Amino acid sequence: MFNRILVVCAGNICRSPLGEVLLKQSLSDKQVTSAGLVARNGDGAAQYSVELAEENGLDLTQHAARKLTRELCAANDLILVMEPQHQRDVAAKFPEASGKTLLLGKWINVETIPDPHKQSKEAFNHAFELIKKSCDAWAEKLGKKNRYLKV
Repeated sequence: MFNRILVVCAGNICRSPLGEVLLKQSLSDKQVTSAGLVARNGDGAAQYSVELAEENGLDLTQHAARKLTRELCAANDLILVMEPQHQRDVAAKFPEASGKTLLLGKWINVETIPDPHKQSKEAFNHAFELIKKSCDAWAEKLGKKNRYLKV
C-alpha cells in the first residue's frame, strides 16, 4: 500500500535527509526519498546532519537536495512532513497530494520537528532524536502486514 515514501522539510538539507536514511534503514523493502519545499537543487546535507548520520552508521555524504515537485508528489504513496505548515504548503501547491501528506511525528504525538538549520549541534541532536523516534514508529506501522492501517 505505502511502497514509495517521500520525506519533506523546507530545504532538504537538515531534517528530511535524516528521515530518508533512517526510514531506508528500517524499511528496506520500501522506496524512500526526500525533497524540500524551498530546496535548492544539488545542495549537500548540512554538516551536522552528515555527522549525526555517520555517528549512527548512516551516510549522507552523497546527498543532493531537490525541490518538491508535482511529479514527486504523484510518484509517492505517502508524504511525511516535519510540521503542520509543511502540510498546508503541500496542500496549497499540490492539492492532489494533501490526502497522503502526514506529519512525520504523528505516531509519537509530535506536531513539529524543529528546524535546526544554522543552529547548534545540540539543536540538530534534538531534531535527530525526534526524527529517529518518529521514523521508528512509522517503520513499526508500515512494516506490519496490515493492509488496513489507519493513518
